Amino acid sequence: MTTQIHETQQIHETHQAHQAHQIEPTAVPGTVPGAVPAKDRILTGDRPTGPLHLGHYFGTLQNRVRLQNEGMDLFLVIPDYQVLTDRDVADRLAEHVEGLVLDYLAAGVDPSRATIFTHSAIPALNQLLLPFLSLVSVAELGRNPTVKDEIAHSRQAAVSGLMFTYPAHQAADILFCKANLVPVGKDQEPHLELTRTIARRFNERYGPVFPEPRTLLSEAPLLLGTDGTKMSKSRGNSLAIRASSDETARLIRGAKTDAVRRISYDPEGRPEVSNLVLLTALCQGRSPYEVAAEVGDAGAAGLKAAATEAVNAHFAPLRARRAEYAQDLSYVRELLREGNARAGEVADRTLAEVRDAMGMRR
Repeated sequence: MTTQIHETQQIHETHQAHQAHQIEPTAVPGTVPGAVPAKDRILTGDRPTGPLHLGHYFGTLQNRVRLQNEGMDLFLVIPDYQVLTDRDVADRLAEHVEGLVLDYLAAGVDPSRATIFTHSAIPALNQLLLPFLSLVSVAELGRNPTVKDEIAHSRQAAVSGLMFTYPAHQAADILFCKANLVPVGKDQEPHLELTRTIARRFNERYGPVFPEPRTLLSEAPLLLGTDGTKMSKSRGNSLAIRASSDETARLIRGAKTDAVRRISYDPEGRPEVSNLVLLTALCQGRSPYEVAAEVGDAGAAGLKAAATEAVNAHFAPLRARRAEYAQDLSYVRELLREGNARAGEVADRTLAEVRDAMGMRR
């Protein structure tokens, strides 16, 4: 079974490398005073709160696989502790963690070239939070716009200390492995700025240990959910990567459109219709204007039929690979153990450097 998995994975990687609609990220320059890896190291990840959706796939997963295949050192964190930042309990946590790994593998992430690990399994990473918190003020944490947004949408009756320290915890995620490139959307840039601030202050106070990571901005398009708002696991408007063909058809049939019969691509004036046009185009590797012209007077029903066919055709191989991996969850758990061991070794080395720099090693 493992041999078959690797064979299908190699086929998928070759296919992805030739896709015309892959997104090119933009690296934003930044200074790097600390020790850095011999090649670019990328840290990224997803919170285990549910299945990844098409927005994740076209926004980040494709790029991760491409960067991995170009030889960059890819670290994928599954921040299970951070699930507790905006909710009282972490429901079905183990299932969601394994589900993320299945999505990664099905999309083409190669565990022999990428390190997949869980936040809670790396004690040395989490120990970095204490010195990092000493380098930032309460006011700096409080005015982080991402934290403000998380607090506004929090499921908790009161803001937890974990929620408040989330930016410093994320800095530990990034700096423990000395990542020097971090793919983010615009809304996450404040976290990266605080991470650079923490790295810079540590280096100034104790000596050069950490790089100041650069932001890797993607031009990936924003996909809307079926209700016309941003696609999100928490909003219940997303189309999961793992969805069956029937479920895909049902969800797309229920997607919001408008009353104008002729289909056009106009993201500003017709966002919901344009979203389905774009989704179809992304799956087919075509221009959204070409797709819109082809659907023409077939209206919303014709557009939804085209989108359903395109999504199911594009994701059928990925879903088949995911189902094959899911038959052997012991393999998934072993990959996590191996990834946790590799990440733990990196974190131990970094924590030792931090203690040396701070004069705490005995």
